[in-house]
Amino acid sequence: MDSPKLNRRDFFKLAGAAGAGIALSSVSNVAMAALPEIVSSEKADTHAPLHPDTGRPYNPVVTLNGWSLPWRMNNGVKEFHLVAEPVVREIAPGMKAHLWGYNGQSPGPTIEVVEGDRVRIFVTNRLPEKTSIHWHGQRLPNGMDGVSGLTQPAIMPGKTFVYEFVAKRPGTFMYHPHADEMTQMAMGLMGSWITHFKDTKTMPVDRDFVFLLNAYDIEPGSYKPKTNTMLNFNLWTWNSRAFPGIDPLVVRKNDRVRIRVGNLTMTNHPIHLHGHEFMVTGTDGGWVPPSARWPEVTTDIAVGQMRALEFLADELGDWALHCHKSHHTMNAMGHEVPTLLDVKQDDLVKKISNLVPDYMAMGETGMSEMSDMAAMMDMPLPENTLPMMTGTGQYGAIEMGGMFSTLKVREGLARNDYKDPGPYRHPKGSVAREYDGSDQAPEIKRPQIKDEAPAVEVQVRKPGGHGEHSGH
Repeated sequence: MDSPKLNRRDFFKLAGAAGAGIALSSVSNVAMAALPEIVSSEKADTHAPLHPDTGRPYNPVVTLNGWSLPWRMNNGVKEFHLVAEPVVREIAPGMKAHLWGYNGQSPGPTIEVVEGDRVRIFVTNRLPEKTSIHWHGQRLPNGMDGVSGLTQPAIMPGKTFVYEFVAKRPGTFMYHPHADEMTQMAMGLMGSWITHFKDTKTMPVDRDFVFLLNAYDIEPGSYKPKTNTMLNFNLWTWNSRAFPGIDPLVVRKNDRVRIRVGNLTMTNHPIHLHGHEFMVTGTDGGWVPPSARWPEVTTDIAVGQMRALEFLADELGDWALHCHKSHHTMNAMGHEVPTLLDVKQDDLVKKISNLVPDYMAMGETGMSEMSDMAAMMDMPLPENTLPMMTGTGQYGAIEMGGMFSTLKVREGLARNDYKDPGPYRHPKGSVAREYDGSDQAPEIKRPQIKDEAPAVEVQVRKPGGHGEHSGH
C-alpha cells in the first residue's frame, strides 16, 4: 500500500487543487483514509486553550463554551477536517436543541492559524441537503470563497470537498454556509476563525476569549428551531448557549483581556461590560490603529460583524457582561405575555382556580414574581423549556436569561486557570444593603443659589376670617 503522502499528492495532482473546492467522491478508499482524523466533542463546557505542538507558535484563544479544532501538518500545510452534521446542543441545563453543526457541536470548533499559514480544510457533508462553507472576511482565491453555484459546486450529502488558501490577514473571522443559508444558519451551522499574528509579541494579551452571537426560535416543549423566522426569535444565545448555561469569563486581576465577538443573528447587539471600560481594537476589516480607538463600556455589533474588545481587568469582582437589549437577556415564553402591571387578578384567580387548581396570577407587580414563584413552588414548565428569567447568585435570583454572563476577576489565579472560582467574596462593608439607621445619614441641604431673590410675603385668607401672612 502506498503511503498517505503519496496518495494525497496523487490526489491533488489528478484533481487539480488550484481554484475551487474539490469533490473527493471519486477518489479511492485509500485516499479517503488519508484524510485528517475527524475530531469531535459534544461537551458544552469551555475547553482549555489549544497550545500548538506543531506549526508556528501563537498565543491561543479560549472559545466560550467551545473548543479549538486540532490539525495535522502535511508538507508544511496545516490540515483540518470539518464535518457538517446534525447535532444535539444543550442550550442550558434542562433544555437541549436538535441543531446542525460541525464536529459534534453548534457552533463548530474554532479554527486557529497563524498569519502566512497555508491552510487546507476538508469539509464532509453529513447533512440531508447540499451545503458549502464561506470563510467570512478572508482574503483568498475566488474559487475558495464558498458560495455554492457562484464560486463552486455545492457539496452534496455524503461528499467531501477541500478548500486551500493562505491565511493572509491576522484577525477574527467566521465560517458559515452559503447554501440554503436561511435554513442552515438558523439551524446553527457556523464557527469562529482566528488568524494570529506571526509575531507573538504583537498586541499580546493574557487572556483571549471568542464567541459567536446566534439566535433560535424554538417553541416551548419542542426541540428543533423554526427556520423561517425573521424577527421573533425567543432564544438569544452565545455559542448556542443561554444563561445560566453560559460559562463565566475567568481572569486574573491586572490581566490584559481580549474578548472577540462575532454576530451571526438577524439583529444588532449592544454588548455591555460592567466595572471596566474597554477599547474596540479589532473589526472585520482588521485591527484598529491605536490613534483611532476610544473608550467604551458598550459597543454595538451589527449583523455579520465582529468586534475585538480589550481592557485591563483591574477591578476585582463578578461583573456582568451582556447584551443591553432587555429581551435578549430573557429566555423563551416571555415575548408575547400581556402587560398586567397593576391589574388586580384576585377575582379572576378564584374563578380560574375552580377549573385549574394550580393556576396562579402572573405579572401583577412585574415579571420578578414569576422567578420567585418558580423558586418557591417548583413551577412546572413545558418539556425541554427554560424559564424566562433564571439563574441564582449568592444573594438570590439573578433574573436573567439569554445573552448574559459574568467576567470574574480574581487575584492569585494560575496563568492557565479558567475554572469558575465561585462567587466573589466582597470585602466587609462593600456590599449595597438596606439602610437601618445604624449609619449616620448625610444631612440633605438645600443648595445655595447666588444672588437668590428674597422670600416673597404672600397673604393667605381663610374663608370668613382675617387674612394671615406667611412667608414663602
